[in-house]
Amino acid sequence: MKKTTNTLIVVVGPTAIGKTALSIQLANTFDTSIISCDSRQFYKEMSIGTAVPEPKELAAAKHYFIQNISIYDSYNVGEFERDALKKLDELFKESPIQIMVGGSGLYVDAVLKGLDYFPEVPIKIREELTEKLHKEGLEVLQKQLKELDLETYENIELDNPHRVLRALEVCIGSGKPYSTFKNKPKKPRNFNVIKVGLNAERSIIYERINKRVDIMLENGLLEEAKNLYPYKKLNALQTVGYRELFSFFDGTFTKEFAISEIKKNTRRFAKRQLTWFKRDTSALWFDYKTDLQEIVNAIKEKIY
Repeated sequence: MKKTTNTLIVVVGPTAIGKTALSIQLANTFDTSIISCDSRQFYKEMSIGTAVPEPKELAAAKHYFIQNISIYDSYNVGEFERDALKKLDELFKESPIQIMVGGSGLYVDAVLKGLDYFPEVPIKIREELTEKLHKEGLEVLQKQLKELDLETYENIELDNPHRVLRALEVCIGSGKPYSTFKNKPKKPRNFNVIKVGLNAERSIIYERINKRVDIMLENGLLEEAKNLYPYKKLNALQTVGYRELFSFFDGTFTKEFAISEIKKNTRRFAKRQLTWFKRDTSALWFDYKTDLQEIVNAIKEKIY
């Protein structure tokens, strides 16, 4: 890479591994800004359960796409791709190095590679599938997807209602498998990418997740979820940390079981994140305790 080439440093890894802290350190090192690529942190009404950076962290570096929309807004990965690329064009005029951080693999890939484009689907199909989800549960939709598109069923995040709903609505609306619309040629990007991954032993990741959930509860997660409970059917709230507490408020779960489910489902999510990000063999992976200077030196070798 040439020194004048625009470069996007992307910090990835499982939840609770320390991505936020590293991204801020890198932003300060390279005197630049941070694009957040965590789809759960877009929403103003959610902060504790989505681990939004603390005010002092937000003040330590300029952040974009954190609590920038409402849970009532319709916002998808395609719109994020458009908005993030537009913002990056602006930011690269200020500095040739920018930082992006997040654990939402699909949103990361949308910015780095571009999205596959799918046919328009009548809103009625999504409404019917959403109603089916609430009445009959996610497993029924998973089974339907398996019948309509085995390839997607075997590769999708099956625990993620958003992904299952999206794949199903395309299958039903188009009459073709969701997978047939994937992997088409994409528009090239006008920046280089250096992906930095943080990792740890599985037991350490799980321990950090369990501790983070406990801290969220101490900080008021139960109250935050209670305030959002009347809106539990909104797409933005179909997510780990809220879904389980809604079941507690419904009387389906005990409080203790809901908390154990949050921890279990977050651990599963972290496992899927690692599987997703490890597909990119060009990423630079570091133990979560690695000294900052070692990471910075590895990045600089790639840039200069």
